[in-house]
Amino acid sequence: MTVTYTFDVFSSLDGYGGVSGGDWGGYWGKQGHELLDHRLALYTPEQRMVFGANTYRAFAQLLASGAEESVRDPWVLRMRNLPATVVSTTLHGPLDWPDATVVSGDAIEVVARLKEESEVPLRSHGSLSMNRSLMAAGLVDRVQVTLFPVITGQTGDDPVFRGAADFDLELIESRTLDGNIQELIYRPALHI
Repeated sequence: MTVTYTFDVFSSLDGYGGVSGGDWGGYWGKQGHELLDHRLALYTPEQRMVFGANTYRAFAQLLASGAEESVRDPWVLRMRNLPATVVSTTLHGPLDWPDATVVSGDAIEVVARLKEESEVPLRSHGSLSMNRSLMAAGLVDRVQVTLFPVITGQTGDDPVFRGAADFDLELIESRTLDGNIQELIYRPALHI
């Protein structure tokens, strides 16, 4: 039996996962208590995080510096304390993460093995290029997009699905948080 793998990502309406420049701040300045409480509830159950090297480096750097107040939100601290697998050919342990393991190799092979061997669900927040590859390989069971009510045409960076394969998406869950943030959970299927 394989466990569920969730690709969890934040996005602006125009499909960007982040910004370069501007004065947006974390969550594009749109977070409220509903979003933060819901995020903590998502990360409370036992699960294993899966990160690519670039996302791990970004999280580790942000958490070490405390650059933004949002990196100290309870859900982020909970995520940091979950067991994690970092897929990388460039990083070597030990990592500055309480329970992280570096696994060298192809992400598709690593995650396929984790799905077979893990006793808890797998979740990845960010790691865009890795997760696009995992989706194309049929290893992502759920795409969870938290859609923030902003358009970042001038400052947006990290297009979430740039270069991805074509997918049909079955909406399996949705909710509105803080009156204007949409969480959409899809089951992806490669469009053939």
